[in-house]
Amino acid sequence: MTEQELRKRLEALRIEHRDLDAAIDALTETGRQNGFIDQLQMQRLKKRKLALKDQIAAIQDTLLPDIIA
Repeated sequence: MTEQELRKRLEALRIEHRDLDAAIDALTETGRQNGFIDQLQMQRLKKRKLALKDQIAAIQDTLLPDIIA
């Protein structure tokens, strides 16, 4: 992938990560109101969010490699 493609992919992953944050917050708030939180759905969202975080970190490492000084 070119640097430009990596940057576009990185931005898309960041947007999806933020969207998952919002979904988790909404699920939590709905659960508080109803007295029931769908733990399976919450677990799936958090797992996907963690996978996105790993993908974001990998792309960032590719774009900004460590410089040993």
